[in-house]
Amino acid sequence: MKGSDLYSLISVTISHMRYLFCLLAFFIVSGNIYSNPADSLKQKTKRIKRYHVNYWVTGSIIGVGMVGDYFAIGRLKNKTSMTPEELLFVTSNEQVNLMNSIDRWALKQPAANYGLWKDISDYTQTALFFVPALLMIDKNMRKDWYDLLLMYLEGHTITFTVYNYSPLGPTFQNRLRPITYYPEFSDEERRSGHNRNSFYSGHVASVAYSTFFMAKVYCDYHPELRAKKYLLYLAASLPPLFIGYTRIRALAHFPSDDAVGLALGAIIGIVLPELHKNRKFKNFTLGMYESPEATGLTLTWKLGNNHPVTNASGDFRVSSLPAGTYNITITPPAPLLPVTVTGKTVSTGVVTNIGTIDM
Repeated sequence: MKGSDLYSLISVTISHMRYLFCLLAFFIVSGNIYSNPADSLKQKTKRIKRYHVNYWVTGSIIGVGMVGDYFAIGRLKNKTSMTPEELLFVTSNEQVNLMNSIDRWALKQPAANYGLWKDISDYTQTALFFVPALLMIDKNMRKDWYDLLLMYLEGHTITFTVYNYSPLGPTFQNRLRPITYYPEFSDEERRSGHNRNSFYSGHVASVAYSTFFMAKVYCDYHPELRAKKYLLYLAASLPPLFIGYTRIRALAHFPSDDAVGLALGAIIGIVLPELHKNRKFKNFTLGMYESPEATGLTLTWKLGNNHPVTNASGDFRVSSLPAGTYNITITPPAPLLPVTVTGKTVSTGVVTNIGTIDM
C-alpha cells in the first residue's frame, strides 16, 4: 500500500471516530443537563424499558463492523482504472441509450459546479448524522440515552457493512459514476477506478438510516400518534431525497443508485429498533416451532401499536387512548372483563398478553 493510500485510510477512520465521539459527548451532556434527579424518587416501581440492548452483542457488532469497514475503504478507493478502450466503449451512444430515461437525467447536469454540490452533500450528511440527538429533548428517551446511542451506532455500522460487503454494494458492483460520461473532464479523471462505485449511494443510505431510525424510535415512545406516525416517516424521507439530489448534481450517482440507498437505509432504520424492542412492546417476534410433524421457525408480525395498561380496581384502564372498540386479551385465559378507556367502558373481551391492549 502506498503511503498516500495509508494516510487516506487513517484520515477517513479518524474522521468517522470523531463523529462517533462527538455524538457520544452530546448524548452524555444532554442526559446530564436535562435529567431530573427527582424523577427516580417519584417512580415507585421499576420502569420497563422500551428496548432491550445486549451490550456484549451490540458492542461486538460495532467493533467488528468498524474494523471490517476500515479495510473496505482502501479496497473501494483503489479499484482498477479503466483502459482508454473501455472508456471509449462505455461512453458510446449505443451504451448510453441502454440506460433508462430516469437515469439518463444524471447525464444532463451542469458540470461546472459539481464540486460545490459534492461539498454540500458531504457536509449535509455529516450534520444529519447528529440529528437523532434531538431525541434527547424527550424526557422518557433521555432516561434510555445509553441504549439508544448504542442502537444508533450499531445500525450505522450495519448500514456501512451492508454497503461495503453485500452483493448490492460496490464490492460486487462496478457501475460507473455519471462523471465518467462527461467529456468536460480529463480522461484521467473519467478513468479513475473510484468511479466504479456508483451503485449504490452510501451517502443516501446513511442519511436514510439516521432519519428513519429517529422517526421509528419516536413513534415507539409515542404510540398515541397512531396513523399520524406515517407523517413522521414521510418527513424522514425528505433529507435522504435531498442528499440524493445533491449526489446527482455532484455527478456521483444515478437516481436508481439513490433509490436503492434510500430503501436499504430506511429498512435498517425501522427494523433494527423493532428487533431491539422489549417483548412487552414488540410487534415483531421470531422463534422456534416444533411439532411431531415438523420443526422450523415462526415469524409473527402484529400490525398496530401495543399500549401498556395497569390494573386499577379490577378494571384494565388506559389513560391515553380515545374511545373506541379494542380487542383485549389476558393470560392465563380469564372470564369476560370490562375494558375502561378514559373513563368509559367501550368493550369486553378475553385475552392473551397481560399488560397490553392490541389495537
